[in-house]
Amino acid sequence: MSSSLSDDWLAAWVGAGRKPGASGTVQVVVSGDAGGAGGVGPWAVRVDDGVVAEVASGPATEPDATLTIAYDDAIAIADGALDPAVAFMRGQLKTAGDPGLVLDVLAAAGSIGR
Repeated sequence: MSSSLSDDWLAAWVGAGRKPGASGTVQVVVSGDAGGAGGVGPWAVRVDDGVVAEVASGPATEPDATLTIAYDDAIAIADGALDPAVAFMRGQLKTAGDPGLVLDVLAAAGSIGR
């Protein structure tokens, strides 16, 4: 797993986002890896009023939304080379569930390390 998708990088999500916003749990799934097999994650991201309150390794029990992205695109987002909103518009980032919550998580992910 790349250090770009490390526990430290995920921990940096806490506090990211914008108020006011949605609340709920988002499951993030990264498919494949540099070798083309397996994957990393999933992670459960809890958002309270548009701000990331917690990120935990493992699947969310009952996610309100799910984000699915290929490994290489996830690395590009983590490294700041790809804006999550652009990945979404290009169809590189698949979403399901609460659209308001999805937008808040995309905004939070786009602000990490910037």
